[in-house]
Amino acid sequence: MADKRVEKLASILVRHSVEVKKGDVVLIASSSELAKPLVLAAYREVMRAGGNPMTSITFEETQNIFYDNASAEQIAHFPKIKLFEAKNIDCVINIRASANKKALSNVDAKLVAERSKVIRPIGEEIVNKKRWVLCNFPTNGLAQEADMSLAEYEDFVYGATNVDWPAVKKKQEKLKAALDAANEVHIIGKDTDLKISIKGRKAIACWGERNMPDGEVFLSPIEDSAEGHIYYEMPAIYQGREVTGIRLTFRKGKAVEASAGKNEAFLHAMLDTDKGARFLGELGIGTNYGIKDFSKDILFDEKIGGTVHLAVGRSYEEAGGKNQSAIHWDMIKDLRKGGGILLDGKAIQKNGRFLI
Repeated sequence: MADKRVEKLASILVRHSVEVKKGDVVLIASSSELAKPLVLAAYREVMRAGGNPMTSITFEETQNIFYDNASAEQIAHFPKIKLFEAKNIDCVINIRASANKKALSNVDAKLVAERSKVIRPIGEEIVNKKRWVLCNFPTNGLAQEADMSLAEYEDFVYGATNVDWPAVKKKQEKLKAALDAANEVHIIGKDTDLKISIKGRKAIACWGERNMPDGEVFLSPIEDSAEGHIYYEMPAIYQGREVTGIRLTFRKGKAVEASAGKNEAFLHAMLDTDKGARFLGELGIGTNYGIKDFSKDILFDEKIGGTVHLAVGRSYEEAGGKNQSAIHWDMIKDLRKGGGILLDGKAIQKNGRFLI
């Protein structure tokens, strides 16, 4: 019997997130065949909306085959067909359905970074300027990462996605207004004292148009402004690698010191990807208090109410950012026990709870 929650999510993705209109060419992409129920439900909903759906389903194992066998020429190969596809679609529904989130753990990080540079023009310069949304489909692999059973993880996902997003929008607007009027953000917490200029930058409130689930207000800080240090209690996961105990020290916007308790070499490799990788591209404030526990999935974890996340690397043009990089790596700081956020010296959050 079909899960009605899948149909509800498909409707939200098509009607709310990317707002499919008659005649739109819609790419429904999935990282594995495991997302078939949601792919089919979204395909049906696009048809009902008058759009023209197309699908792109991959097998998770192809990534390992590629990196295990790729020559330098193959790493550098630019997929022109994918470029053509990206230019000729109106919106994308990107569904993650991983069977094994650690499949790339033993792949050479430098190869991954080099490949990211090659394909960047497709995703970052074309697709990101279109209407797109990213979501998860519950799989055993994702449930295991979150230390949940599949049934528990299904409840976790649909409980966070199938909500009244227009109502969420109203709650975000107050925080956005406060950020838009401020010049400086000061983050304090365990082993953390970091100041960042946001003068002239405009915040973007998120209510399910790009990520599903959602619940954050973010902006791109002034590139050379970060001063101080920060410690991340939560693991930072990128390209399937889990890095724990990250400590970064910033001077004139640049991460001049970096250490980690686990996978420190990978941290340094990513920070050395290019000139922009050691600068902050994003400051985000989590506002979704319905997501309480760390699940090892940034799509959910960066939205946890009472946290902030700062991404090293590429910034967002729509948020006024100018930093360029092949990477964008979100790292989450928990402020729920002894932390706080100040705007121009005035506290707006204490111990993870807003004061405005």
